[in-house]
Parts: sequence; C-alpha cells; structure tokens
Amino acid sequence: MKVIEMHATGGPEVLTLAERAVPALSSPTGLLVRLKAAGVNPVDTKLRARGVLVPDGLPAVLGCDGTGVVEAVGGRVARFKPGDPVWFCHGGLGGPEGNYAEYALVDESIAQPKPGSLDFVQAAAAPLVLITAWEALYDRADPAAGKRVLIHAGAGGVGHVAIQLARLAGARVCTTVSSPQKAELVRALGAECVINYREENLVAAVMAWTEGKGVDVALDTVGPEVFDQTLPTMAYGGDLVTILQPGPDQDWKEARNRNLRIGFEWMLAPMLYEQPAARAHQGEILRRCAQWIDTGELRIQVSETFPLEQVAVAHNCIEEGHTQGKLVLTMD
Repeated sequence: MKVIEMHATGGPEVLTLAERAVPALSSPTGLLVRLKAAGVNPVDTKLRARGVLVPDGLPAVLGCDGTGVVEAVGGRVARFKPGDPVWFCHGGLGGPEGNYAEYALVDESIAQPKPGSLDFVQAAAAPLVLITAWEALYDRADPAAGKRVLIHAGAGGVGHVAIQLARLAGARVCTTVSSPQKAELVRALGAECVINYREENLVAAVMAWTEGKGVDVALDTVGPEVFDQTLPTMAYGGDLVTILQPGPDQDWKEARNRNLRIGFEWMLAPMLYEQPAARAHQGEILRRCAQWIDTGELRIQVSETFPLEQVAVAHNCIEEGHTQGKLVLTMD
C-alpha cells in the first residue's frame, strides 16, 4: 500500500511517499479499513514541525481523520461487516499509525457508520472538528437558547462547525473573519454578527452587538493573543473556552474580575492518555452529528482536495493560513 511517512521533524518536505505491506488484523475487535480519504488538520502540521506526541514515535504516519470501507473484521466484531462505510478519528500522533495511507486499523468501538448523505471526502473532513467543537461548546460551556456566543475564526475547520452547533442549541452567534468571502460563508452558516478583525475593533464590535453586556460564551480557536483580547468581551460569569494554550505571561485579572469559567479543549487527549470512556463519548458525538448531517441541519465545508502524494502542498496551504473550511487527501 501507499503511505506517507515522517522520519524527522521539519517542513512539508519531510513527508515522503513509501510502500508498505497492508497491515494485518491483530485484535478480535479490530477493523481493517481501506481508506478513501483523510482529513488534514492544523495539528498535523504542528506534529510534523515540532515532533510527534509519543516518545520514539518515528517514523510516523500522520493524519487523525479517516474514512473508508471496512475490508476485514476481527472475530468478535459485532457492529460492522466487510463493505460497511465508516468514519473515525484515530491515530496520527506517533503511536497508532494515522490515516495518510491506503489502509488503516481501527477498533470497532472507535469507528462509526459514515453519514449516508456525505461522500468520503466530506466525511474525512469532519471527525476531529466535530468532536472539538462539540466538546468545547456542549461539554465545557452552555450555549443555551437566547445566549450570545462568540466563535473566533468562524470560516475555519473548527469555527464553521462551532457556529452551526451553537445555532442548533438556540444561541445567537457572533464570529470573526479576515475577508468578505469568509464573511459570506459564516453568514450562510447562521452567524448573526460578523466582525472583520482586520478592519474592526473586536471589543467595540462585540459590545455594540450585545448592548454592552458582553457574550455569554466564547470559543478561542486562534491562540494566546486572541484569548487575551477576548477577555474584555465576556459577560459576567461567562464561559471562555480555548482549544490552545494561553501565553505563559497571561494576566488573569480580567477573567477573575468577571468571574469567568475558563475551559480547555483538546480532543486528542483521550487517545493520547488512553481514556476509553472519553473515546466512547467521542464516538457518540459522531453518531449524534451524523443524524444532524443527514437531516441537513449540519454541513461540512471542504475547501480543497489533494491526492495522497501531494500532502506537502496541503500542509503548505494550512500553514499559509488562507484556507476556508477543511483540506482533504484522497486515495483513489
């Protein structure tokens, strides 16, 4: 099979095409999946540049998001049979091999039936961002009906899903973008207030939208500077969730004065630290999201696709920061 290997840290050029034998089933609850597509996420570029998360994890195969068709099953598999289309988020951190490949092994407890209304490309773009946005908003915060929610980078992978999940909870959504094209996308997804952060002052725009009260929930998908800028946009007692780490010199006075609840979301933690219950919860998230996808209430935005061999080009696109929605590798 074709596979993209990473033997050292560095730029996109360290991702090299190789040939390997198709992996053999070794677990009675395992699935051998012939992959049709794999999502490309910002975490992939960070692992490539900085190193994988498992000691002695090189050479590694990156790629957490995968979708394809079950080709073989272990003797105790009850939920799937050969020929079933599945999607999942598994591997790619330097431990279990990821999905930049033509085949993958995954346990049946992690895989979920692919939504019938999605093709393989769309399905490959979805698991990591769906789980991240769900856990950040629904598990760490409370975007209930009538509440006002600020989603940063609303046209991005996590952001465009978070807008929709907040709206499905009945919340009113404000989001930040960097261009008129991205503004058009987020409005179509349900954002009520759209702030071009290159042209507008974030705090002034949020306070105008909330009549001086601030937002009840905010999701930072960008990093330390944006996290800090978000603090004065928050309502008293609000929830501020970040998927990244605040800066080492973060001043917490504003958060304390507003009695904020600060939440952290890293959806890869249950895989890295072997938390079966948390992994099962993530599977349930995909199942629930599949229902919304198949009823047309939730959609996935794919920006561009690349053949597996052009993975370096996809990594370059993410690092340039101009993507809208998700990038996907295809194996056929």
